[in-house]
Amino acid sequence: MDRAVFDAAIRTGLPVDIYCTKGGPAEDGLITGRYPFQELETSQCRVRIENNVVVSDGTLIINKGPLTRGTKLSYDFTVKHFMPCLIVQLDAEQVIPASGVIRWIHGQRITTLNVAGPKESKFPEGIYQEAYSYLDKLFVMLKDT
Repeated sequence: MDRAVFDAAIRTGLPVDIYCTKGGPAEDGLITGRYPFQELETSQCRVRIENNVVVSDGTLIINKGPLTRGTKLSYDFTVKHFMPCLIVQLDAEQVIPASGVIRWIHGQRITTLNVAGPKESKFPEGIYQEAYSYLDKLFVMLKDT
């Protein structure tokens, strides 16, 4: 999910920043170059996830199926810290439109948005392209507001 967020935000010109565990945020190793991130001193994903929730004003979860693992932790930390959270289920019969997410962002007065979601490996067919398409549309609309 991180790459879909990075790629959509960079393409639309929105600022990007993320905390990652020691060694980088990607399943396939360190992401370098075009992706800006701050590496934490720990390799514990739980610490990274909580940090990303706490330093933001709200969390948008892009998901398919039940919340699991890190995605569920993101949600749990929003509850623990009383932070706004919106879940967009890409496999729902009626997916929340990007305009609905924009209304939520403005309604919650979110200026720093944490975006969370499952790893690519959770879905054999992948989730990158579907998440990227949704986020790209959202970020274009967000930039215009």
